[in-house]
Amino acid sequence: MARHRERFAHVLYFIEANLDSDLDVDQLCQFANLSKYHFHRQCSAFFGMSVIALVRLLRLKRAAYQLAYRDKKVVDIALESGYESHEAFSRALKRYFGKSPAKFRQKPDWALWHKHYEPIMILRSQLMATTTSFDVKVVEFPETRLAVMEHRGPAHLLGSTINQFIQWRKGQGLSPDKSRTFNLVYDDPATTASDQFRFDVCCTVNQPVSASITHEYGVINKVIPSGKCAVIQYLGSDDSIGIAVQYLYLQWLDSSGFTAREFPMFFERVKFFPEVPEREMITDIYLPIE
Repeated sequence: MARHRERFAHVLYFIEANLDSDLDVDQLCQFANLSKYHFHRQCSAFFGMSVIALVRLLRLKRAAYQLAYRDKKVVDIALESGYESHEAFSRALKRYFGKSPAKFRQKPDWALWHKHYEPIMILRSQLMATTTSFDVKVVEFPETRLAVMEHRGPAHLLGSTINQFIQWRKGQGLSPDKSRTFNLVYDDPATTASDQFRFDVCCTVNQPVSASITHEYGVINKVIPSGKCAVIQYLGSDDSIGIAVQYLYLQWLDSSGFTAREFPMFFERVKFFPEVPEREMITDIYLPIE
């Protein structure tokens, strides 16, 4: 079972790395070293869908992120996602997200999407769970001033907070190439009641944000204090980032001789999806320790 899971993990990685290519079943069968008949059966068993549906789903995920968080034209997103027309793309998006591209861009709603995408999230977590250890380093992290938009409430609504913060950030000229991107991570969405979930979306600033900005946009000032941190550089999708977080808390910390400081875990987003494929995302995971 583990061998087959690993084989289809490679298929998933190959698809993600070649989303802009004309992928065909014969090519994927050859990559997986399986006959077409067995490939179809096993792909459906592992992913809960056909391989063609899997490719379509991954392309639509990238398209949805571009719609929600980037300013690309809808027709350009449609063509890059393998659709011949705006109309065909719109029909597909409605099927998976329940909204047209224009309405989704105005008010993204990810709840329906998660039902379709859940098999891939489960597989990613299963694959990451087989990792027995991560490379952990202990570093001195400098005091870092942040502009913060607090998300409080269900995790599946986090995308709306991210979108609001991105729009504010653009207006301030704080693009990721000029200002580092962080998240303060207070709770595990898997074990926290949805109305109590807390997560901060942040970027670095040289000066505190003004009271007028706080009043108008809800962006506030916070500081990551200087101090010792354990850090993992995590490569891959957020779908399974929780495995690395659990490793730091449940395995590494217990045997390290350190204790957790009175400050939440935080992420630095080094490489972003959809600018890079999900498997090429880089997130530095910091656990403040003493």
